[in-house]
Amino acid sequence: MIPPAPAAARFLESLRACALGAGDFRVTLGKPQGSDPTLRKLLIRPVRLKAGQRLAFVWRHDTRDVTQNLELDEALATVGRLIGTDFLDAHLRAQDRTLQLECSPSGARLRTKEHEAGNADATPRPGSNDRPKFRPIPPDAPWLRALGITDEAGRPRAGMAGKFRQIERFAELLTQFTSEAELPSDRPFEVVDMGCGKGYLTFAASAVLGPRAHVRGVELRPHLVELGNRIAAESGLAPGLAFTCGSIADVPADRVDILIALHACDTATDDALARGITAKAALLLVAPCCQKEVRPSLVPPGVLAPALKHGIFLERQAEFVTDALRALLLEWAGYRTRVIEFISTEHTAKNTLIAGVRTAASGNEAVAARIRAFAAFYGIRSQTLATHLGFALA
Repeated sequence: MIPPAPAAARFLESLRACALGAGDFRVTLGKPQGSDPTLRKLLIRPVRLKAGQRLAFVWRHDTRDVTQNLELDEALATVGRLIGTDFLDAHLRAQDRTLQLECSPSGARLRTKEHEAGNADATPRPGSNDRPKFRPIPPDAPWLRALGITDEAGRPRAGMAGKFRQIERFAELLTQFTSEAELPSDRPFEVVDMGCGKGYLTFAASAVLGPRAHVRGVELRPHLVELGNRIAAESGLAPGLAFTCGSIADVPADRVDILIALHACDTATDDALARGITAKAALLLVAPCCQKEVRPSLVPPGVLAPALKHGIFLERQAEFVTDALRALLLEWAGYRTRVIEFISTEHTAKNTLIAGVRTAASGNEAVAARIRAFAAFYGIRSQTLATHLGFALA
C-alpha cells in the first residue's frame, strides 16, 4: 500500500489515538468520488461488541445503509485507502477538537479546531463501556449561557431542555450535510440564516463551522440584531459571526454558500429557498412553518374527498402537499433533496427539515413531469416557489 500523504497520515494518527482513548468521537467521510453513484457518505463510530472494541462503518446510500464492524488496524487501513480516492473530505469530531481533511488534485490539507473544555458529561470508568456522551457543541459554551440556554455548569435551564436538544440536533445535521456539499476550499464559505430571531441556531452554525465560514444572521427586529452582535463579540465569535437588520429580500444573492431558514412562516420559506437557488448555494436547510398558501386552492382528489372534508385532515394534507412540492422543485432545480424529522414532536410540532445539496444544473424534464402530475392530482395551479423559479405547474 502507498504510504498516505503527510496530512492524511496525521489524520489517521489522530483517529488511532481517539480509538485507543476513552472518549467518544465520530468520523464522516464525504464528497464521494467512487464508482457507486448511490453512495453518499461513510460514518464511523466506536462500538463495543462481545468480541471486543470495534469501529462501526456505516455506508450510507440513497435508500439503504450497509454496516461493517472492523478491528482498529483494518479500520485504519480502510480509511487510509478511501481518503483521497473514494472520498475527498474527512471529518474527525472528538471531545477536544475537530479535524477536517480536504483532498484535491494538488494535495491534501488538514484543518484543526480546538474545542472549549467541558465537551463531555462525565469521565468514564477505566475499561468500562460508559463513554462520555458526544456533544457537537460544548454545553458550557459562553454563548449558550448568554442566550439563557444553559447555566454555569452547562446544564439546560428550566424550560430550555427542548431548545438545547434542538440546537444539538441542528449542529449534528449541519455537520452531516456540510460534509456532503461542494463547498469552497479556497475561501471561507458564506452562511446566511434568514429570519434568525434570537440567533440560537446562527450561533450553533458559527460554533460548528468555526473559521471555515462567515456566518450572518438576518433579522427584522433591531433589538435582536443588537443582542446577537453583543453576545458574538463577548463570546469571541465575531467577526466571523455577525447579525444584520433586514429581510430575505435584502440578502444579496451573489454569494451564499449555505442558506438556513428555520420556521419561516408560510411563503417566507419559498422566498428563502428561491434566494438560495438563485445564488447557487451549495446547501439549503429549511424548516417550514404555517403552510397556508396551498390550502384554499387544494382540490381533494375524488378518493380522498370524504376524508378531507374534515378540516384537520385538510390542513395536514395541505402541509404535506406544500412541502412535497418544495422538495420536488428543489430536485428540478438541481438539488439532491432529503426531508427528515428535525426534532422530536415532544419539543415542537413543526419538525420537518428540508435539506438540499446542489449537485447539477436545473431543468430535469423527468422531474418536471412528476411535479406537474403531482400538482394536477391535487388541483394546484400555482405555488410561490414555483413562481419564483418560473416553473409552470399547470
